[in-house]
Amino acid sequence: MLQNFLCYTCKEYVEDLAKVPKAFLQESNVRLIVIGQSSYHHIKSFCSLTGYTHEMYVDPQREIYKILGMKRGEGNKASVWSPHVKSNTLLGSIRSIWRAMTGPAFDFQGDPAQQGGALILGPGNEVHFLHLDKNRLDHVPINTILQLAGVKTVNFSNQPQIIDI
Repeated sequence: MLQNFLCYTCKEYVEDLAKVPKAFLQESNVRLIVIGQSSYHHIKSFCSLTGYTHEMYVDPQREIYKILGMKRGEGNKASVWSPHVKSNTLLGSIRSIWRAMTGPAFDFQGDPAQQGGALILGPGNEVHFLHLDKNRLDHVPINTILQLAGVKTVNFSNQPQIIDI
């Protein structure tokens, strides 16, 4: 679940989620779903921007966020850093503001204070894993979620892999 569609850390996290092959998910009978807290009008442009082709939904009233206990406001930032965030705070924030100003509808595309999180749900309504972000940098590594869901992991680095034979 995303903080908001303009959040640079969320954008970069979703860019990496987009790299998860659909075949990996299908092999494990798993669906990858992103939920944002904005209007559905922003889905198409956000998916285009990030390259994300899996399922995406919105919860503009943040009902799911409230039910799951996701907090508003920045919590502790000490030693929390998402491996999926590539931009520094200044540059990432400037890019987010620029996207807001140049977008077709100038808005924050969700409550900027709302924190997101990650969960593994199902089969049925059973929650197997829940992580509530403490701040915008507190994303669970995607490979951790994939492993817990029984899905093959992905190499997110741009470095070539060295295989020792």
